[in-house]
Amino acid sequence: MRDRPNLTLAVKRLVRDVAKRLPELAHVRASRILVVAGEARRTSRATIRPAHYRTSRRRAAGGAMKPLVRIKGRKILYVITLRPLWFVASTPEQRVATILHELYHASTRFDGTLHSGRRHGRLPLRKYNRRVQALLRKYLAVAPAEILAPFAHQGEARVRMWLEGPGSFQDAEYVGRRIYTEQQLFYGVAIMRSSKGRKASGSREKASGSKLQPPGRLRE
Repeated sequence: MRDRPNLTLAVKRLVRDVAKRLPELAHVRASRILVVAGEARRTSRATIRPAHYRTSRRRAAGGAMKPLVRIKGRKILYVITLRPLWFVASTPEQRVATILHELYHASTRFDGTLHSGRRHGRLPLRKYNRRVQALLRKYLAVAPAEILAPFAHQGEARVRMWLEGPGSFQDAEYVGRRIYTEQQLFYGVAIMRSSKGRKASGSREKASGSKLQPPGRLRE
């Protein structure tokens, strides 16, 4: 356990620090984000999804609803799911860039919805990625080494996973769980291996070399 950093905690610390240092993401609240590891999804490294629908957790089309997710008593607005490629086929900088990429999808109201103008259907992926790379360069120039260090870890790491995950439902027919908490989560082990590919585009080698180093133990 001593050699397994807590990646859930590491990502939450990264999100909190990013919101403090980047005006473009100042609306983000780490306490309202749940970070979990999940299954592979094509070539995706991570995804962000609303944890509820805006009006009483109800979607206008079709009347679908979502259960309430509460962690430490706080209502969760977004869930970031880290995919296997994030762990075993990414450079340290790509891992940080992926988190920035997902955060940039969130509405500036930070109300559990996604930004309508930042969906890939509205904003071409190449243009979206250019914006994310600009944020990455800006952040790496000022990021504390201790915040970045866990993303260069090699080997086993701990990360939260769903024991029983929430989904959408139709209110009239649903008899399942309506509130999810820490009891429906557990800490599992994921293997981290850094890709030997190129660094994230536009990042500074000096910043990368001095800060993105293997970490010591992360404590909760």
